[in-house]
Amino acid sequence: MPPRCFVIGHPIAHSRSPLIHGEWLREHRLPGTYERIDVAPVDLPAFISRLREGEFAGGNVTVPHKEAVMALVDEISDAGRAVGAVNTLWREGGRIIADNSDVGGFLAHLDATVPGWQGRVGTALVLGAGGAARGICYGLKARGVARILVVNRSPERAAELVAALGDPLEAGDWAKRDCLVGEADLIVNTTALGMQGKPSLEIDLAALRPGTIVDDIVYVPLKTALLAEAERRGGVPVDGLGMLLHQASPGFARWFGVTPQVTPALRALIEADILKA
Repeated sequence: MPPRCFVIGHPIAHSRSPLIHGEWLREHRLPGTYERIDVAPVDLPAFISRLREGEFAGGNVTVPHKEAVMALVDEISDAGRAVGAVNTLWREGGRIIADNSDVGGFLAHLDATVPGWQGRVGTALVLGAGGAARGICYGLKARGVARILVVNRSPERAAELVAALGDPLEAGDWAKRDCLVGEADLIVNTTALGMQGKPSLEIDLAALRPGTIVDDIVYVPLKTALLAEAERRGGVPVDGLGMLLHQASPGFARWFGVTPQVTPALRALIEADILKA
């Protein structure tokens, strides 16, 4: 039987994962399917039983299941455990393995957009302290960034993140974020602020040094106000769409046996879908 794969969430109609994986299936002329399935929280254990029994080869998990599904699988990757959330599942025999590919997706996109970035980043300023921030801080720490400043509107959450991952993370004051801009070689917005339909991200980039990398994981709109202002001031913008595309690749390789590439054609396909929405 050709592999049958999924993305589950509640709601799920907004997910662009089927468009990404469907394009890769066509590109590589592979048999198999990848579908959206709406799974309410109360139905999650029953759905994972269907995966365990072989109905699916694996799939992706999005909100609100990224944390809850961890209690239902057999093995969790180091990244998944460190972040406390997973987004990719696959079967090995009768066992279910879970991973967090958002970490690798963030780093792969940064590598592709700003080759050699590690050699120029001593201090990273991370805005936000939620699940996305935890994954990104984990990735930056793994890559050897010497200082990772975490600022969040709720200082308690920033402190929790710093305590969980340890050095070189440190909590900064959200009220002083404008000043901290000048200390950073890399700034990452991990919040939903600035996303279409959400409040704007209030931050003054007057202290931004030319050449500072500014990464926004928001991808609707494709160019956020943060990225536009960073570019105007001589910063290096890195958008959120590339992270979405790169995080999809490891799962596809697990389920279908081919490691796909993030190409300009794939990006153009997803950009067009975003613009028409």
